[in-house]
Amino acid sequence: MKLQILPQALTVCKIGDLSAFVPSGLYFIGNTDAELSLVCETERAPAQTLAREDGWRALRVAGTLDFALTGILSGLAGALAGAKIGIFAVSTYDTDYILVKKERLDRAVEVLKEAGYRFD
Repeated sequence: MKLQILPQALTVCKIGDLSAFVPSGLYFIGNTDAELSLVCETERAPAQTLAREDGWRALRVAGTLDFALTGILSGLAGALAGAKIGIFAVSTYDTDYILVKKERLDRAVEVLKEAGYRFD
């Protein structure tokens, strides 16, 4: 399976509402009965957040994944957990994204290559 390293610096934050966020570039919004979360390019993150963590980078599973496939995130997460690399996972209709802290990115790539993943 091929992975791609995305170039953007990312921020994960919890926000009260979306009024201060202008959708542009790479972003993910999660809204539940308990919270409103935003993952976005760091330079586009709202100044006012309830909680915020900068310093993330993303790895994307290349291509479109069929819904019948199983274990994609499990394989990635398991390899990284074995190396004690924490993740933040996001999925879209087409594919999965694994966010790792920027200081762990090189090690994450090394671990995933050792586990048989290829990179574009």
